[in-house]
Amino acid sequence: MPIDAVNLEVLKASLSGIVQEMQNSLFRTGFSTIVRESQDASCALMNAKGDVVAQHVVLPLHIGAFPACTAAVIDVFGDSIAQGDAFIINHPYHGGSPHAPDIAVITPVFVGGELFGFCGSIAHKSDIGGPVPGSCSGQAREIFNEGLHLPAVRYQSAYRTNGDIERLIGANSRTPELVLGDIRGQLGAGRLGEKRLGELLAKFGKRDILACFDRLLEMSEGKLKAAIAEWDDGRFEAERFVDDDGVDLEQPVRIRVVIEKRGDKLHFDFSGSADETKGPANIRPPLVQAACAYALISLVDPNMYVSSGLIRGFTMTAREGSVLNPRFPAPVNTYNPTIHALVDAIFDAMSHVVPSKVRADGSGSRSIILGGRNTYTGKGYVQYEIIAGGAGARAGKDGASGITVNQSNAKIAPVEIIESEFPTRLTRFELIVDSGGAGEFRGGLGIRREYLNLADARFSIRSMKHLIPPNGCAGGGNGRRGDLWINPDSRAAKRLPTRYADYPLRAGDIFRLDTPGGGGHGDPLARDAERVLADVREGLVSRETAERDYGVVLEPAARSWVIDRTATQARRAQLRREKAQR
Repeated sequence: MPIDAVNLEVLKASLSGIVQEMQNSLFRTGFSTIVRESQDASCALMNAKGDVVAQHVVLPLHIGAFPACTAAVIDVFGDSIAQGDAFIINHPYHGGSPHAPDIAVITPVFVGGELFGFCGSIAHKSDIGGPVPGSCSGQAREIFNEGLHLPAVRYQSAYRTNGDIERLIGANSRTPELVLGDIRGQLGAGRLGEKRLGELLAKFGKRDILACFDRLLEMSEGKLKAAIAEWDDGRFEAERFVDDDGVDLEQPVRIRVVIEKRGDKLHFDFSGSADETKGPANIRPPLVQAACAYALISLVDPNMYVSSGLIRGFTMTAREGSVLNPRFPAPVNTYNPTIHALVDAIFDAMSHVVPSKVRADGSGSRSIILGGRNTYTGKGYVQYEIIAGGAGARAGKDGASGITVNQSNAKIAPVEIIESEFPTRLTRFELIVDSGGAGEFRGGLGIRREYLNLADARFSIRSMKHLIPPNGCAGGGNGRRGDLWINPDSRAAKRLPTRYADYPLRAGDIFRLDTPGGGGHGDPLARDAERVLADVREGLVSRETAERDYGVVLEPAARSWVIDRTATQARRAQLRREKAQR
């Protein structure tokens, strides 16, 4: 029997509210800065089959990870799943975790002795073992170099924790208190979700809520297919490249997509992408599927309800043995650059289908990881930070500066937290002038974050777009590339590659990370001269770049700049002639 429209809307809002409350609980109880400050975690509700029926979007990739992790739990434990159980899984091949540090905690929900659904969370852990602090070696050659991998295992039975599991995890981490504290926080978030679902069941009943689950899946799929049906039919393709895989440093990794659109059917074919890589640039199909869903959400309606119904709205092919469907035990831990290249390629191809939504490439994502011994406690520490950059511009709007882009929604940890918890000092944290690609709409600016290291530490980075810049679009310029230097501006200066593991930092060393800017959109000569002047006055664009790229000539005035109208008109005319002659 179908659910009435009023109850459907009330239940939909209630389910989203439960997930939001779960996430708030997880973030408030987080032990690590990764969960507590950067909020690198998501929560969701699943039905008894493992389909996501409610996810408050923090990290969009988890729309693919949750069903795969829950399916592994169901496959292993099946009819033995009981009330009071809790399960842990972080295995990318036996489940759907992006990499080993992303541990999922799944708790079943029962009604009248019958399995009703699951509550779940996925959160990044500070360290889960492996050869380097943070468990994200950019030079890993197989998954066994990436830390402790847990297939689906029972963490609690009858609400009693399996201490053996905790001891096993703790013994394989450089920061056991943080890792176990975050896992227990995830468990608490799951139990909170169970309680709130129980209250909802008492109010509306099992039949209505199960009907709501089914209807929400149908609505997500239906809305997506309705939008697809309105787009032009055709075959569209695009590609992007990842700088390297961390092992073959001179070999960019190709990500290619061909999109076939017929009626309300949309198929993504990634068969032309590179073979699986030696280094950890590979990603598993659940993440590829989630990246497609994320791009479609962005193109159709950023506010649409997120459920596994979205995954049913399209099909995809990822060739086995490729970088997007690697064979076990190919490494996967620094997967994010590949996901960003994948998303940028999808948006590029889809720009021919939905031209009003065309956008330039953003900065991608990166994280820095330092590990060592705390000078006060003597215990191991892992300083893990997610660093933002510039967003790509789009028609009618400049790209945002210093912001995470695409599927990466984690936050930059505050300076005060980093300096109070780790032996480091931030000496610079600023936007990089001229880093946004020139265009009628300018790309967002990247940021410079410079640190003084106060104790010996082991340093790793996983980044992107240090060799291949973010593309501009519709005639816009590329964004500035990223860079990483140890002891810059000194004779001992050393530049590190895009991915690097276990560089030995000494007390007194300085390291500086410059993140890429976003690409520009449209002809820079079409940008309003007053907007260029405002950019220069705000320190976003230099006077030289204003003249060179935008054709806007400025002259000094009292404490500022003003536009030289005659010189600007002549300069822009000159640049247009030069462009026409190319």
